[in-house]
Amino acid sequence: MSEGALRSAVIQNHAAYLAKSHDFQADIDMLARSDLVGTILETVMLATNMRFAAVARVTADRWVACRTVDEIDFGLAAGDEIEVQSTFCRSVQETSQKVLVDNVATDDVYRAHPVAAGFGIVSYASIPIYRSHGTFFGTLCALDTEPRDVTHPRAVAMLEMFADIIGRSLEAEERLEAQDALVAHEREMARVQEEFVAVLGHDLRNPVAAFDAGLRQLEREPLTDKARQVMPLMRSSAHRMNDLIENIMLHAKARLGGGISVNAVPHAPLSHAITDVVDEIRSASQNHEIRLDLCFDRPVTCDAPRVAQAISNLVSNALSHSAPGAPVEVRGRAAAGAIEISVSNRGDPVPDDMGEKLFQPFQRGANEDGEGLGLGLYIALSIAAAHDGRIDVGSEDGTTTFTLVLPIPPETG
Repeated sequence: MSEGALRSAVIQNHAAYLAKSHDFQADIDMLARSDLVGTILETVMLATNMRFAAVARVTADRWVACRTVDEIDFGLAAGDEIEVQSTFCRSVQETSQKVLVDNVATDDVYRAHPVAAGFGIVSYASIPIYRSHGTFFGTLCALDTEPRDVTHPRAVAMLEMFADIIGRSLEAEERLEAQDALVAHEREMARVQEEFVAVLGHDLRNPVAAFDAGLRQLEREPLTDKARQVMPLMRSSAHRMNDLIENIMLHAKARLGGGISVNAVPHAPLSHAITDVVDEIRSASQNHEIRLDLCFDRPVTCDAPRVAQAISNLVSNALSHSAPGAPVEVRGRAAAGAIEISVSNRGDPVPDDMGEKLFQPFQRGANEDGEGLGLGLYIALSIAAAHDGRIDVGSEDGTTTFTLVLPIPPETG
């Protein structure tokens, strides 16, 4: 077969690879970015004195050059393809046996081989490449237009070792690619979920606000005895819905934006903000007693609405776990270099095995009544952390206390 005939038998070429449209694009890309494969091909050429080396992808009907090092202008680059029947590698794919030729002119088997005549190949080596689980991938090839001693046992051993290394590296790369693809997919799914939650929370705000406004209007109207019994239940439900939406929105913003942001201002109206949220919880939870004792004797630099939201979550958590008839106590004091706001309730202590999970999102205690998402404590801790603060937890004599500690900046101390 003439060189022209061989060239016309090319099915795809380097241009298809550059256009990212090659049938074996993934295999070529994987080998092209492998520093290991590049080093192996250079070493093969150095050790055998051959001036062309390549890794080829070989199937029953395709031969594709995936990575080449060419010092003789042989003319095959990544993506170039030769009709498989014309290649030495055809027999390698069929028989799983290597092909080694020192000099085509004196070789009884390959003396008249068309690819040797067409490309002027004189010496040639083709070693099968297998993945570690045994499937055939292709060949490690080396060739020259002059005779070379490629059948020497040391050269053969080296070529076989390199083919084995390439096979193992291919499988490792494929596993990494699969893992990367899975991680990317999971990240995309998480992003879509967070965006959905954010949109859902935003769209729920309007009807809940309308519901709350309707309740306020009804409270100003004459009510029947039955309506006066139902109204606190409706108020409690509205408050619970609003808390859920606020926590969902803040969680979504934190995930999408990389964390909860706060706008800390000097002389923040912290007492007023906490009093407002406690009063709101009282009106929605008339069957529970909430005691409030705040005494901040120095200016506080913080984001008061965000801190109040954290306290609201701590109070809601305390109400969920409080013993029947036992009050929830909220105290605020200025301690040495910090503001401490504690929320205490009597009831079962925090289980030891919940210590590390307590503030993780979507974690709920064993005695939860099913009305929460398990975001309250997570949001509270995130707000504390955004102020460079913390939340301490302790249980003693049947009382569990969550204490929000906010450092006082020097300029406000």
